[in-house]
Amino acid sequence: MTLVVVGPVTKDLIVKGSEKSQKIGGATYFQSFVFEKFYEDYIAVVNCSDESLVNDFPNLDKVKVIKKNDTHFFINKYPFENNLDIREQFSNFADISILKSDLENILEDIDVEGFVINPLNRYDFPPETIEYLKGFNVPIFLSIQGFLRVPDVRVNENYTIRLSRFDGLNEILSGINAIFMDEAEAKFIGVCYNVDEMVVTDGSNGSRIICSDEIKIDAVKCEDVVDTTGCGDTYMAAYISQRLNGESIKDSGIFASKISAEKLKKLGHY
Repeated sequence: MTLVVVGPVTKDLIVKGSEKSQKIGGATYFQSFVFEKFYEDYIAVVNCSDESLVNDFPNLDKVKVIKKNDTHFFINKYPFENNLDIREQFSNFADISILKSDLENILEDIDVEGFVINPLNRYDFPPETIEYLKGFNVPIFLSIQGFLRVPDVRVNENYTIRLSRFDGLNEILSGINAIFMDEAEAKFIGVCYNVDEMVVTDGSNGSRIICSDEIKIDAVKCEDVVDTTGCGDTYMAAYISQRLNGESIKDSGIFASKISAEKLKKLGHY
């Protein structure tokens, strides 16, 4: 059975002080490196206009591209080099929805074990697509961030990002097995009683997992932080890999914290 990881691949500009670097990004991209090592039976389904972006994925045989007329672009700006928990983000807010029709041919011959859904903005997964994926009756793990992001102030060709809840969010979340977010996003969510596990990350402050109880997971100390971009995505994939392998919620969180610390030491992916 195969875990299906779905979401955009992106072009990223990382700005730290006067240093700038172009990277490939997107939650599905960062997660693919974790699954390649810890949960090999997966495929990554990405949407973009520039198919060359997938060339840096760890296993091209496991990547399916949905060709669109645009690609997500993000600027991740870290204004304080001694505190990489603080980040300013800008995006082009590409409108390149992943439709039910995009997925039907890809999934028709796959024995699906579960879905990992990674929206980067509110356009990415229309409600019809989410309902289609729920119809497989398999575990669904969802990153909440994209559903809360809306464009704010335009800066050249991109926009600053603000968070906003919308009326249809409860329906989207209903029946999801686990949702992932950071503390800023959690303030917009509250408690989701129809979700089995809520995983909330908070950078160097660690994470907490809300289930029948609340479990606190300490961050693994990292003395030499190189790159925090994609750290939450790495945590999410590491956590999911362990839950699907039968580990407990607490042990999965501890493992995810360790893998995230390893990613912090590297420029780019895990």
